[in-house]
Amino acid sequence: MILDSLLGIYDRLSDAEKKVASYIIERPDDVIHYSITEFARIIGVSETTIYRLIRKLKFDGYQSFKIELTRQTSGAKVFPTTSKDAFDEGIEQMKSLVDRLASTLKKEDVEKAAEWIVQSQKTIFFGVGLSAVAAEYGSLLLSLLGLPSFYYNDPHAQVIIATSLCEKDLVISVSHSGNIRDTVKSTQVAKDVGAKTIAITAGMNSALASVADLVLYSPVARFERHEFLRGNLGELAVVEILFRTVLRKTYAEKEEHLNGLSEVLKPKRYEEKEK
Repeated sequence: MILDSLLGIYDRLSDAEKKVASYIIERPDDVIHYSITEFARIIGVSETTIYRLIRKLKFDGYQSFKIELTRQTSGAKVFPTTSKDAFDEGIEQMKSLVDRLASTLKKEDVEKAAEWIVQSQKTIFFGVGLSAVAAEYGSLLLSLLGLPSFYYNDPHAQVIIATSLCEKDLVISVSHSGNIRDTVKSTQVAKDVGAKTIAITAGMNSALASVADLVLYSPVARFERHEFLRGNLGELAVVEILFRTVLRKTYAEKEEHLNGLSEVLKPKRYEEKEK
């Protein structure tokens, strides 16, 4: 999907390429009517810049790019960047995220990742900043199944832990952009010592994606020029789907454990007293 791909590579584009990408994301219905000369003049860049961007999207020429953009945006909703009502916009963005998840996340990759989790000696989650939230969530979910799982959000601790891993271990690194140096470095160290590595990221062909053995692509929750304003709901959604897949694969053998866990947690809840 063109718009998803642009969102995924946006942070790695030059300033001129970002102008082109932003315009396409915000006004795809206008772009399909422009010649490359008109498009370049309207946004104030060279035709070479536009051509360089569409090559990064794996298109041979501007015309083939426009044909595919027309097909993909026909009857589709674009990603809004402003709204008079933040609540309504938020609801629309959540719907958009779920719709786009089906185009970024491959079922066969999730199945493979789930198999690796089940077979691993332990699963380690790496993530910093907002991505650490998704990493911690993933580790907690696997722990509910009685699977050895831990998460680390400190870059130094990540590298220290990574060096002690082996081929029986699995690292799942979470990064929205896929270009956080610390996360990429920690993942590379884990891979170098023989551990399997999985990336959960919206950064298509990012540094993290190039390092990991397997990539689970998440959709960008919404378009923001400032990366720190983008949410991590896409990564959380991928973690949730991955957990549900692991649960399905292991439920028969984990049912007794889950029943016991339910009993242990009961006293922690307030029970409504009968009147």
